[in-house]
Amino acid sequence: MKKTFLLLLTLLILSACSGNTASLEGEWTLVSYGDASSPTPALPNVETSINFGADGQFGGTVGCNSFGAEYTVSGDTITIGSIVSTMMFCEDVNEQESAVLGSFSDKTLTIQSDGDTLTLSSADGTSVVALARK
Repeated sequence: MKKTFLLLLTLLILSACSGNTASLEGEWTLVSYGDASSPTPALPNVETSINFGADGQFGGTVGCNSFGAEYTVSGDTITIGSIVSTMMFCEDVNEQESAVLGSFSDKTLTIQSDGDTLTLSSADGTSVVALARK
């Protein structure tokens, strides 16, 4: 009985300390992106949706094209693979889309999660993408 209790207690503690993976999973909307000292707000009235799946798949849209990639989380970092995207040109959102997807593709980013807010920062801390849980 005592061993079972200790085993359950250990599993509970480990699951409570299991990093940021669970906090990333789900659907997010773009809040801002770009220079960390002065981020650019997401375009108003443009639907964005970024999803981190439990299966290590990442995708969505940041205004025009659909995109996808694989991701892995280790501690407080996320590594995102090469992004595959549709290639439509959407004049009003092209700059936002290019900047955000460029911030993600083939990058390892630092994760800062505060409940319903997620900030992904470049390794050197100069650029960020801020997301809000949908």
